[in-house]
Amino acid sequence: MRLITFRHGDSAVLRLGALDGDTVIDIQKAARMAGTQPPADLLDLIRRGNAAALVDSGKRSRGVPCDEVVVTAPIPRPDANVICLGRNYTGHAAEMARARAGEVTGPTYFSKAVTTVIGPNDPIPYDAAVSTQIDWEVELAVVIGRRAEGVEARDALHYVFGYMVVNDVSARDLQYGRGGQFFYGKSLNGSCPSGPALVTSDEIDPSRLVIRSRVNGEIKQEATTADMIFDVGAIIADLSRVMTLEPGQIIATGTPPGVGYAREPQEFLRPGDILESEIEGIGVLRNRVEAGSLAMRANA
Repeated sequence: MRLITFRHGDSAVLRLGALDGDTVIDIQKAARMAGTQPPADLLDLIRRGNAAALVDSGKRSRGVPCDEVVVTAPIPRPDANVICLGRNYTGHAAEMARARAGEVTGPTYFSKAVTTVIGPNDPIPYDAAVSTQIDWEVELAVVIGRRAEGVEARDALHYVFGYMVVNDVSARDLQYGRGGQFFYGKSLNGSCPSGPALVTSDEIDPSRLVIRSRVNGEIKQEATTADMIFDVGAIIADLSRVMTLEPGQIIATGTPPGVGYAREPQEFLRPGDILESEIEGIGVLRNRVEAGSLAMRANA
């Protein structure tokens, strides 16, 4: 299943849907047809675990044409910060070691604030008063489907609800300033485009997916998830050893080489740039960089 959060027509109300060809099944409407309480949102649906049954019910009714909806982030407001990994592709680990003149000993865990999350076509804010070194990092995101504690790597994929594309947009001058501030430099409002759909785990093998990013049509990153140092199962096992992973938790699994910070000369995003983030079998994000105040974005 390909699950989305959307607005229909001019309505500001967020709806929960499943893509079915060129139409969208309204899952909340399907729940009412099935005589069950409609899920409040995608997080609620993940916790209930009855997505397939509701989508099947919805297929008996007329869907909404895709060209009549506006797709938002699948999980517009996560319950917890997005957990992220640094240095989890061999090529990216090497390029960042060169750029920072440091040894790479393993992945770095950090998080992005919940206010970073935006949709697959939303603008990425660019506030020159805050940062002028805005960089791209396309990543495979994992969404946990059930509580995970002390999970073994061989069993970890059974705890995954689905996958989506994210871009860990990063302010490098903030990230590496003040002695190293990953959370600060990674948590600018609107710095986590996500989507375009949450694809359920039964449709995705996360081990060998082509992953790439483009800026203004030019490929900047291209690799496969087979290049991960720690695969999805290992990541979930490692995290669940020290913390409880709750349903709906988003984990961004790291980026391949080709980021702007490590290029010679360095490259960064500017207003007007179009950032595309793509993963095989999941889809493409297309986000335009737009000048504006981050404070205004926080109050939008």
